Amino acid sequence: MNPSRPDSDFLWGAATAAYQIEGAAAEDGRAPSIWDVFCATPGKTARGETGAIACDHYHRYREDIGLMRRLNLGAYRFSISWPRVIPSGRGTTNEAGWTFYERLVDELCAAGIRPVVTLFHWDLPAALQNELGGWAHDDLPAIFADYAAMAFARLGDRVSMWLTINEPWCVAELGHVRGCHAPGLKDPALGYRVAHNLLRAHAHAVARYRAARRGPGAISFALNTSYSFPASALAADRAAAERAIESFAGWFGDPGVFGAYPAVMRARLGSLLPEFSAEDTRLLKGSMDFIALNYYTSDLVRHVPGAGPFELEASPVPDVPRTATGWPVVPEGLHRLLHWLSGRYARLPIHIMENGAAFDDRPDKDGFVDDQDRIAYLRDHLAAIARARGEGVDVRGYFAWSLLDNLEWAEGFSKRFGLVRCDFETLRRTIKASGYWYAQAIASGGLGGAGAVRTDQQAEALE
Repeated sequence: MNPSRPDSDFLWGAATAAYQIEGAAAEDGRAPSIWDVFCATPGKTARGETGAIACDHYHRYREDIGLMRRLNLGAYRFSISWPRVIPSGRGTTNEAGWTFYERLVDELCAAGIRPVVTLFHWDLPAALQNELGGWAHDDLPAIFADYAAMAFARLGDRVSMWLTINEPWCVAELGHVRGCHAPGLKDPALGYRVAHNLLRAHAHAVARYRAARRGPGAISFALNTSYSFPASALAADRAAAERAIESFAGWFGDPGVFGAYPAVMRARLGSLLPEFSAEDTRLLKGSMDFIALNYYTSDLVRHVPGAGPFELEASPVPDVPRTATGWPVVPEGLHRLLHWLSGRYARLPIHIMENGAAFDDRPDKDGFVDDQDRIAYLRDHLAAIARARGEGVDVRGYFAWSLLDNLEWAEGFSKRFGLVRCDFETLRRTIKASGYWYAQAIASGGLGGAGAVRTDQQAEALE
């Protein structure tokens, strides 16, 4: 295999999420999600911005599919808005909501673009939060599985690649421990319980999918994680870096493969970490058909006695560029992480489901953005993937985040990740330089390039 020339079935795509782009928040029977409630709460988002309109993808999806074709995308990852199709989260369904997604899938298929569907990208129906306490309630996994089964029945004849839950770590940690994401709670113990129920929800949904699968297909969940480099060559720092990865990637990856939490988490968290039942374990074990990785950045970790249950301290990687979100640009972290995941999880195939960067885009008078910094980010991360593939890691797809500038959650519209600029006043779309670059990279089928030199240099600097 030539790592710079991926095989013909390598999946090139871009990704979005419903609440970030759809808009039409109160149209055609859609009910509020926890993000509608969170964004409407004063002080929770930058400038009070919400997803009420966002990119208006709900009305402009055909235009956006046209943009996907211009970008040469082979696949498009989007999420279903749970409160659009089942407004109360359970019970009565909303036919208008399902019709929208059926039309979207049909249009994608007609354009030769493979639909990849995420069932839950953070927008829990507000009714489930209000009535049950959301993901803290032990009935949520079964409720989610019922919703998932309905999606499989409605779209499963045209969709063969599914993700149950996007970034469960963010839902648990940012939404229930730090409180900076919806539903805005701050309770460390609750975070572990929420994470536990998210894993159970994934397992129950996968069981329903496999029972009803109509043909070839695959299902997983989107795992967000970074790679932790040891801050020094000391054995204690190397051990701390491994603990950091195991308690981040392994927190969700291990149950999806082995049916159990990492031993280091069980040993150090004790009763804070819930127990899986025998049935949970049975459903969880082997519930990932592939690893769906969301990667953005990495960190340095040192051992600090007494610093929390894992006795470690993380800090940003120094002397590298940073994005507008302040995240260090560390493509070598992706290279190392691909090897770590492949080695730990029995060489499962890997699809990178999100990778991208926000920068301070400066449009010209016509709205065009010459975003060379984003091009460099994409180029160097694709080069890191090429190296890993050349070394035997089974990477089968890459999805840029994001197709469009969108509502970046609590950051509002202030952080732009898109390959396509969206003017949030006029909703005009303009392909950026990075979008044209990505289209050309897909057309040429190339993963390698000048960025490989940079990742090699970064690897040497971090060792």
